[in-house]
Order: sequence, then C-alpha cells, then structure tokens
Amino acid sequence: MAQQLRAIRTRGAILDAAAEVFAQHGYHGASIAQILEKAQVTRGALYFHFTSKEQLVQGIFAQQVTEQGYPPRTYKLQELVDEAMALACRLPQEIMLRAGAKLAMEPGLQELADGGPWEAWAQRFASMVDAAKRHGEVYPHVVPGDLGRFLVSSWIGAQVVSEVTSDWTDLEGRISSIFAYTLPSVALPAIFAQLDFGPDRGTRVLAEMRAADQEGSELVAGQAG
Repeated sequence: MAQQLRAIRTRGAILDAAAEVFAQHGYHGASIAQILEKAQVTRGALYFHFTSKEQLVQGIFAQQVTEQGYPPRTYKLQELVDEAMALACRLPQEIMLRAGAKLAMEPGLQELADGGPWEAWAQRFASMVDAAKRHGEVYPHVVPGDLGRFLVSSWIGAQVVSEVTSDWTDLEGRISSIFAYTLPSVALPAIFAQLDFGPDRGTRVLAEMRAADQEGSELVAGQAG
C-alpha cells in the first residue's frame, strides 16, 4: 500500500512539473530535462509513468475535465453556468488548467486525446444541456451537441482574448457576458429569470464548495474526537 501511494504521489509530481514547464515553454519548447529538474525525480521514475512527452500531454489533458463536486441546483442550466463560471475562476489559479489551455492551442496535439480538452468540455456541456432539455428548461429547438460546441468555442475565444489583454483578470466577466447574450435564446423565460450568471458567480460557487469542504472536515474531526 505504501509503495502504491508513493507511486501515485510521484506520478502527480511529474504531471505538476510537466504542467509548469509546458505552461511556460509550450510543447515544442519544453524538454524532458526541464521536467525532471522541476519534478526532482529520476529519468527512470518519469519513464515508468510516462514514456514520452506525448503521454505527458495526454495526462494533462485527462486532468482538464474532472468531477469537482459542484453543488446540485434546482435547474440544470444553472449547474452548467456554475461549472463554466467556476472554470473561468480556476484557470488563472491552477497550473494544470493553464497548461491544458496552452497545449490545446498547439496544432496536432488535440489528436493525442480525441480532440483534447475542447472536445471533452463540449461533450460535458452537451450532456448538461441534454439534462436541462429533459427537465423542460430549454426551448425545443435547442440541440445539445451544437450548443455544447458553441459554448466551448465562445469560452475559448474569451479565454484567449482575456489572457492577451488582461492576463485573465477579466475572464469571469467575459464568460458572464457570453451567458447574458446566449441564455435568452436557449432558456425558457421563466427559467432564464432565475438563473445567476453574474461576473462573480464562479468565485461564489468555489467559495461555497470550500466552505462545505471545511464543514465536512470539521464534522469528521468532531466525530473522531
């Protein structure tokens, strides 16, 4: 068990180091030597987990869409908004997401993981739109797959412009604007009126999640005591 835990920690350290190097230098500018130095592991340890730079990219792409335990909401569309807005808040803070965003812009790398994080997020959003449609929250003409791809394309465009112009400081506001102009043509009026897509929505959702985690930790500690 201890050996397995060490292997998991080593793999995580390698991925974190690779994410930092890729985020700074890009795929072609990064070297295995730089990743080894950052991770403080041997070449043998790295190649035990990842046999190439391509596999490291696949590992980073696999970390882009994860179950974050977002709180369930009354409306499925609100859950979609919450994930997209929280992602806008997380991107500047999390090196794994920043590396994925940079790598996804490099031609050819998307093929390493069936379209890379863009396609994974498009499928994720499409599944949430489909759930909203089954719950009667959206107009009948809405096609989940089309809307999922549209939202991801819009999100990527906002992310690229935000990085160049403000180092992502205005990304949450840009994503909020996307929803402000998109949701009226998607959500039924009674549903739209109750959706919260304010520019600080992602920040508030993540704060709610941290508070819930803290409460859970305190409860466990109390029970153990």
